[in-house]
Amino acid sequence: MPRKFPFKHHRFPKDVILCAVRWYLRYPLSYQDVADLLAERDVAVDRSTVYRWVQKFGPELTKRTEKHLRRASCHLALKWVLPHFV
Repeated sequence: MPRKFPFKHHRFPKDVILCAVRWYLRYPLSYQDVADLLAERDVAVDRSTVYRWVQKFGPELTKRTEKHLRRASCHLALKWVLPHFV
């Protein structure tokens, strides 16, 4: 997603695309499962469209969130140190 607005020329809003890609990457869902979840929210999307979104936006989304997840897990690991009892 190095371009200024990578969602330009897409039929669906940015929020729908990001939500679908996040669901697929975060939970053990198939492309059809994601399409079904979107259909429950009145968004008619084919599973091949979800596949193309994941292929296009997935690597960049993963790269951007890994930094934050690493930082958060590191912070939590330091914060949740259990005291040693003698």
